[in-house]
Amino acid sequence: MQGDLFTTTALGGTGPDPDLPLQQDQLLRWQQQLHAHQAPLFRGEPAAAGQVSLFPDALADNAAAFDPLALTPLPLSFWRWPSSPHQGAAIYLVLDRPANLEQPLLLYVGETMVADRRWKGEHDCKAYLAAYGEALQRCSLTPCLSIRFSSDVPRSTRARRALEQQLIQRWLPPFNKETRQRWSTPFTAEV
Repeated sequence: MQGDLFTTTALGGTGPDPDLPLQQDQLLRWQQQLHAHQAPLFRGEPAAAGQVSLFPDALADNAAAFDPLALTPLPLSFWRWPSSPHQGAAIYLVLDRPANLEQPLLLYVGETMVADRRWKGEHDCKAYLAAYGEALQRCSLTPCLSIRFSSDVPRSTRARRALEQQLIQRWLPPFNKETRQRWSTPFTAEV
């Protein structure tokens, strides 16, 4: 079980303090821990030992073959463009590319039936990314965020969600609700 690096307890206090800003070394350590899990996957190496698949082998194979870096990166503001480059069903991924790390960080995996509309309006991940970007800037670090879409996914919502879950279990992105506790993600708020 991973400890929470972002509490005042970890810093010698008595509990979480929402007004205590993250320090650069804490943020870099958080990124490094995520990178340690994801970098081998970006290099095409097998998933870490101990990960158990809850899905059929075909889905596990699809998730293992899924290459986030083969997808075209777009700015997070792509949804403001006059026409969307993506339509229909898709899996989408949000990545950061910290300059100090060998590989990017996969922060979020999502699925949608309407790729051209999913990112418009309210989306929890937008708030997490804003908080993450602000924390990086306060620590004099530069975010390099992008979103990538894969339209080569099942049209069936059930099958697409199963693939999304398999990708989440493989990559363990910190902004997905299934993995927030693992990474002690300080950029999200449980309500």
